[in-house]
Amino acid sequence: MDERTNKLTQGSVVKALVTFTLPFLLANVLQSLYGAVDLFVVGQYCSAESVAAVSTGTQVTQIITSLVTGLTLGGTILIGRYTGMERWDKVKQAIGTTLTLFFFVAIALTALMLLFEAPLLTLLNTPAASFDETMKYVAICAWGNVFICGYNALSAVLRGYGDSVRPLYFVGVACVVNIVLDFVFVKYLGLGAGGTALATVISQGVSMVIGIVYLKRHQFLFDFKLSSFRISLPMAGRLARIGVPISFQELMVRISFLYLAAVMNGCGVYAAAVVGIGSKYDVFSMLSATSIANALAAITAQNMGARKPERARKSLWYGLTFALAAAFAFWTWAQLSPETMIALFSDDPGVIAAGVPFFRACSYDYIMVAFVFCLNGYLNGRAKTLWTMVSCTFGALCLRIPLVWLVARYFSQDLGMLGTVAPVVSGIMAVYTLVYVLWEGKRGKGLEEPVEKTLKK
Repeated sequence: MDERTNKLTQGSVVKALVTFTLPFLLANVLQSLYGAVDLFVVGQYCSAESVAAVSTGTQVTQIITSLVTGLTLGGTILIGRYTGMERWDKVKQAIGTTLTLFFFVAIALTALMLLFEAPLLTLLNTPAASFDETMKYVAICAWGNVFICGYNALSAVLRGYGDSVRPLYFVGVACVVNIVLDFVFVKYLGLGAGGTALATVISQGVSMVIGIVYLKRHQFLFDFKLSSFRISLPMAGRLARIGVPISFQELMVRISFLYLAAVMNGCGVYAAAVVGIGSKYDVFSMLSATSIANALAAITAQNMGARKPERARKSLWYGLTFALAAAFAFWTWAQLSPETMIALFSDDPGVIAAGVPFFRACSYDYIMVAFVFCLNGYLNGRAKTLWTMVSCTFGALCLRIPLVWLVARYFSQDLGMLGTVAPVVSGIMAVYTLVYVLWEGKRGKGLEEPVEKTLKK
């Protein structure tokens, strides 16, 4: 066994949660800087149309990121379960299946993006002034899907194995490369939105290659030999049963936010820029919650594999407390000074004026999603991914989209009202998810789950 494996099933619950989550959080902060730096650089050296292009293009590429993240989280959970059981032969097999499978997933996603980017951007009401730049941004990102999938799969493998430190190293290098190339391509070469996409793709590629070389030289459990990249059909089936529901729920949530983006795009370039900037703050404000949620999935998976369900539940409540504290800090900033938040990305008076009411309203979502993410992370770690898929799909299709439609129909020019939709939906989801978790706890089940029998085969 690799000495770097973090035994998440032993010692202090708080210490295990903090030491595993902090590198996870820092890696997510650095990865989120990709998009934030893209938007910052474009906002400083390009027009409002370019800002709208990056904003809308990011909404599209986040569909791919959501799909990949969902599937890779399935790999984290599967590898975490086998790690908790100390079935190292199965861990190695799961790693090989995960990495190989994602190579083919990347190729398929690239083809789909290139085929459907124009219809999708039209469906999103992309402003005509920024349409061509948005097309260029999405196309360049599509060609980088192999690197995006490769990096995320590699990180998922390590985190399921109990190692959240090395993914931080890899993404740190990529972040530095991305920032340097953003300024080179946009400020000095004048490539606009396409330059930011190119910088992101190159930096992801660098991160993936460095990660593979580093692990090979440090005798990682998986040897990265060509013969080891094989798909075990039974293992792929288990990965799909866990990962596909997560991926589907992420897709449904992203579609509902794309609908909001389409509504905002219909209100003009300023509104489109606002929703793009808002999406960046959504990412940063929710980083603690998403990082803790994904860490909880790995921690819960290992502890369920080791038959320690009570330890998994304790991790949930500690994690939720930490996530709420971080979310409250961002909510306070949005309530007291939303102008300064917007001005970091654009000093255009029209963008700031349009964004203030939207930011004040939607910032309540920072707190609500802390509940939703952490509870779902715990349930995903228990392989209750079918339930979380149904829950998130219901929230996206039956709550968020209808509410956006209603508000847009009767308050189309009120961005503050549109900003209230997200926290209202997340609040409803938080309530029924919490009820489900408490009900499951009282029922006393969670050790003998359907997936447990499958994993023992």
